[in-house]
Amino acid sequence: MLETEHVPWERRSLASVLPAVRPRKLAKVPFVELADGRLQGVVSSGSDIDRVYVSSIAAGSHGFNCSTNNNRPCGGLRGAPCKHLHALLDEAVLQYGVARVSRYLRVDVTDGAQTGADLLRRLDGHHEPTPAAVVFSRFLRHLSYLELPAADGPLPELHWFPATGAVR
Repeated sequence: MLETEHVPWERRSLASVLPAVRPRKLAKVPFVELADGRLQGVVSSGSDIDRVYVSSIAAGSHGFNCSTNNNRPCGGLRGAPCKHLHALLDEAVLQYGVARVSRYLRVDVTDGAQTGADLLRRLDGHHEPTPAAVVFSRFLRHLSYLELPAADGPLPELHWFPATGAVR
C-alpha cells in the first residue's frame, strides 16, 4: 500500500461495530467475542444468579475451557463441552453468523451447518485450560461503557488510534 493511500478506518479513531446478524437476548450470554485466537465469552450460571462462567474454544485446535471468573472449573466439563460452551456457540452464531464463526474457528461447514450445535458436532478438541481473567476483565470493561451517557463523539480513552495517519 502506498503511503498516501488510506483505508477509511485508518483516518478516524472510532472503530466500527458490526451489528448482530440476528437479535439476541443477553441474559444467558451477555458477552461473546472472536478474539485472541478463540471464541470466548461470559455465560450466566443456570443455577446461581451471582455466578458466571468464562467459556472459550480455540481456533484451529478446538481446545475448549469453561471455568468461573476466578478459575474454578465448570462441573459440567467432563471431557466434552459443557452446556455453557453450547450456549456460547449458539450466541456466537446469532451475533456473527455461522459462516464467520466457522471460518474463525477453522471448521469445515461445506455440508450446510446452520446452528451452534452443528458447529459443535464438527469440533475435534479436548479440554485445554485457559485463564479466565483477561476475558472477564474485557467483559467488565464492556459493561462500564454501557453506563456512559449516549454520545456521538469519540471516547477519550479510546483515542489512542491515530486519526490522521501520524503513525505508519
